[in-house]
Amino acid sequence: MKNNPRIKSDSMKKGIYILPNLFTTASLFFGFYSIIASIGGDFPRAAVAIVLSCILDGLDGKIARVTNTTSRFGAEYDSLSDLIAFGLAPAILAYSWALVSFGRYGWLSAFLFVVCGALRLARFNVQLDIIDSRVFNGLAIPAAAVVIATTVLFFDYMGGQGQFHHVSILAGTVALSLLMVSNIKYYSFKDLNFFSRKPFMTFVMIVCMLIVIVLEPQIMLFVMALGYAISGPVWILFRMAKGRQPGEAEDYHHRR
Repeated sequence: MKNNPRIKSDSMKKGIYILPNLFTTASLFFGFYSIIASIGGDFPRAAVAIVLSCILDGLDGKIARVTNTTSRFGAEYDSLSDLIAFGLAPAILAYSWALVSFGRYGWLSAFLFVVCGALRLARFNVQLDIIDSRVFNGLAIPAAAVVIATTVLFFDYMGGQGQFHHVSILAGTVALSLLMVSNIKYYSFKDLNFFSRKPFMTFVMIVCMLIVIVLEPQIMLFVMALGYAISGPVWILFRMAKGRQPGEAEDYHHRR
């Protein structure tokens, strides 16, 4: 069945939802600002901009669902914004901060991050109704971007200044790129409902975690981002090890 151009025209004449798209625009703004700061050599500020962009990106979808203002336009706009804020911006930050000294290997690894981020977003859009919403198929592009950003912030917190020319950043950028397009499953946190009743101790634990983050934000954000990035491979190794234990291998394969 062919699409009716009149239907498309009428749907666009109805306009777009302002509030969620404003949050998406704000996320895009901080992504663009991160690029400007990276070009200017202000790497900590560029990293902070990516973290702020990630926070805003997480809010736009939730606001759209709570206010019942989800739309196909908003979803497409969000994906385009994500490619710039979490694909291009962290790649430029990584290249300007550490990868430039590696010449062709440096800018190619930065490009690999961008293209894998684009592929990750495209795959996510086509698998939206196929993959269980409780997991991500591959490392989400905002999570990969935050790993790069918090690495820069951690380096700055530890007293580092200017650029950091180390092969670990090159290897880490490539690893994050491949994790994004892998089939490794990551917990999405989408089944968490903060509007429902929770045990009292759950609230206490959340408050304690927020206090620790506020006390040492550079360290805690770096540990949390890196921990999440490696959680997928670690979980696979854990399941493989558990499956090789005597008497449990067969049960493991049946559960799969």
